[in-house]
Amino acid sequence: MPPRWVTSGLLIVLAFLFLSCKESTSNSPAVVPSSDVAAAASPSPTPSPTPPRPSGTIEFSDVTTQAGIRFKHNSGAFGKKYLPETIGAGCAFLDYDNDGWQDILLVNSMDWPENKKRKSFLALYRNNKDGTFTDVTHQSGLGIEMYGIGVAVADYDNDGNTDIYITCVGPNHLFRNLGGGRFANVTAKAGVGDPGFSTSAAWFDYDNDGRLDLFVGNYVEWSVETDQFCTLDGKNKSYCTPQSYKGQSAVLYRNRGNGTFENATQRAGLSDPAGKTLGVALLDFDTDGWLDLFVANDTEPNKLYRNNHNGTFTDSAVIAGVAFSEAGTARAGMGVDAADYDGSGQQSVVIGNFTNESMALYHNDGSGLFTDEAPTSGIGKMSAQSLTFACFFFDYDLDGLLDIFAANGHVSDDISVVQPKVKYAQPPHLFHNKGRKKFEEVTGKLGRAFNRAIVGRGAAYGDVDNDGDLDLLITTNNGPARLLRNENANQNDLLRVRTVGAKANRDGIGAKISVKTAKGRNMFGMIRTGSSYCSQSELPLTFGLGKPEEGTTLTLEIIWPGGQKDTIGNIKPNLFVTVQEGKGVTASEPIVFVRASPQPSPQPQQTPTPK
Repeated sequence: MPPRWVTSGLLIVLAFLFLSCKESTSNSPAVVPSSDVAAAASPSPTPSPTPPRPSGTIEFSDVTTQAGIRFKHNSGAFGKKYLPETIGAGCAFLDYDNDGWQDILLVNSMDWPENKKRKSFLALYRNNKDGTFTDVTHQSGLGIEMYGIGVAVADYDNDGNTDIYITCVGPNHLFRNLGGGRFANVTAKAGVGDPGFSTSAAWFDYDNDGRLDLFVGNYVEWSVETDQFCTLDGKNKSYCTPQSYKGQSAVLYRNRGNGTFENATQRAGLSDPAGKTLGVALLDFDTDGWLDLFVANDTEPNKLYRNNHNGTFTDSAVIAGVAFSEAGTARAGMGVDAADYDGSGQQSVVIGNFTNESMALYHNDGSGLFTDEAPTSGIGKMSAQSLTFACFFFDYDLDGLLDIFAANGHVSDDISVVQPKVKYAQPPHLFHNKGRKKFEEVTGKLGRAFNRAIVGRGAAYGDVDNDGDLDLLITTNNGPARLLRNENANQNDLLRVRTVGAKANRDGIGAKISVKTAKGRNMFGMIRTGSSYCSQSELPLTFGLGKPEEGTTLTLEIIWPGGQKDTIGNIKPNLFVTVQEGKGVTASEPIVFVRASPQPSPQPQQTPTPK
């Protein structure tokens, strides 16, 4: 037995340790629910349910490198100056794996057979949900060489997976999404391998049978053997203009519903051997519930094909006033889009044109007539010196008014030899909608990354980080793609809407969506493919609602292809909702306004790869 003094000493030490432990515990921060922390930090007696919002100037940051996107377009140029080398390639936002995050597809071309030095492939980047992307091209089954130009994506077989159509010089390609991250080349089985010089394409249900059909724009009759010699300086070969070649008719493929398509071009009245199509947009310009087509032609009259409800179309472009410029001449139409930019409920049309032609902004007056308001709106003068390829409407600042983006870049790399003031690489345009049919140029106010001169071609918008505002994807001719992240636009309220058809096609393409506020404001949009230039933006629609207001509620009205009408009330702002035809809202996720900055993840470069 130890002596009594030892026992007493041990008791004193234990008592001291116990008291010290209590004191240390009482001075440590308590672990409490985050809502309690918010309440304690706020002078308000109740915590605010509003998540933290960004603030400050809106700008676009170039996050291409940190996102892990290492794509470079290969035009195949090696000195022969073949015509296809000038027109670049497109891009798309799509959710190919149905995880609710927009993935990226970049179309690529390839070396010409007579100068084969490397292999090039399109690129499919999976969104990692943390600001980075992973190149999954080869493991997905898309690692096939082709001289790609454009892309259109949609669920053509209504199986719930997004399929991919690539337009090319030579046969086009249809890749069916098998699920599980895999695609199968079903071009031959489906019968949609158009052998022409294809450009923009669009999936749409022109006969309202619930199955998506396919419109494919073609450019000119060109081949290596028929390539023409053109020159700017009288000595050296330059890229020819399309006037040097005969046109090539677009093609309409009707979906039979069994995985195959039939060529319905002649029967539908769409055969046009003189056509030189570069852009296509879906619209319902006469609001009769049947999708019409706007086709932008290069140096040939534009086409506005009105749907006759019986499987045929009638060209109404001349009567409607959109075939020619105000001076009565055909312009070099390239990219095109259609949307309601003035709150009239009517879809108007924006078109990218050649240098000194200015962009066109055809306003739809609702009677079947259009007026080019580019000169009076401000965009005419501001775009006169640009050569515009991709262009589209989107609400970059979420104020509820659709703005206009334009990707610019000349077709001749030697243009400055004969026109010193015209540059090959050109900065893009972003025209801010001021209301009352007026626009202002804000390109120089959106950060240095946005204002950079590039040889722009394709472009698309999509919310890649699910923070509510719209980011940009831009391709350059024979150069890298650029991903520009929208910073701070989501300080304004918004609503994002995804559609799922039942009787209508599963993507709800052609569905018209109206968003109404309790104060009487009404915004209108339509789910669509195509538009821009050889590219496709995300399918969900984003409605900007302007400055946050407490207690705001919204009413959503959807008119589906085929006529089904759904009205859903008491929707709160700042949600991403999924609406199913006949069932209403089936999913709703709150917008997360602030996310962590992306960290680059090392990846092997796969596009292009050495031979």
